[in-house]
Amino acid sequence: MHIELWLAFVAASAVMLIIPGPTILTVISYSMSHGRRANVPLVAAVALGDSTALVVSLLGLGALLATSAFWFTVVKWVGGLYLLYLGIKLLRAGISSTEVAAPAAPASRLRLFANTYLVTALNPKGIVFFVAFLPQFISPAADVTRQLWVLAVTFVVLAATNATLYAVFAGSARRLLSSPRAQRRFNFAGGSLLSAAGVWALMARRPG
Repeated sequence: MHIELWLAFVAASAVMLIIPGPTILTVISYSMSHGRRANVPLVAAVALGDSTALVVSLLGLGALLATSAFWFTVVKWVGGLYLLYLGIKLLRAGISSTEVAAPAAPASRLRLFANTYLVTALNPKGIVFFVAFLPQFISPAADVTRQLWVLAVTFVVLAATNATLYAVFAGSARRLLSSPRAQRRFNFAGGSLLSAAGVWALMARRPG
């Protein structure tokens, strides 16, 4: 795939991953309540959970995008509108109190892994997001399926790295998430990025 598209995907994914969602809040909670012993199962669960969601997203998507220019355009338009909607929603979001409460302590690392995996893999919004997000960085001139898998592997690596950093610095992350200023910055950065990606998708030249 084109290196420019891949670098754009890396940058966009990195910004989106920094914004804490259900998975990251779970990682922070368990890291604070169980200490460093929880880090390995938590990061492994995030990586496997995102891999599962991505596989579900990509099943059929690659074949659909490779079928014709028409379906490629349809997916790009629908995905662009969805990203624009998410971006505007984030930009309009108010400042809320983000409490990272420690959940009931699982008895083992396996339970830690299972709980975090389920939170990550079974998030339907995540699956829909992948379907909308990944095609924006695909070139119809190259092998679509191969590009999708390259992006998927890249995202999993970035997600695991992000989860590791949040787990290691869980205490600092919790204080940061309770800051209204930090919330404004997260919402502005994420909303701006998603809105820009949506507009870019809607204005991009369609394959012939």
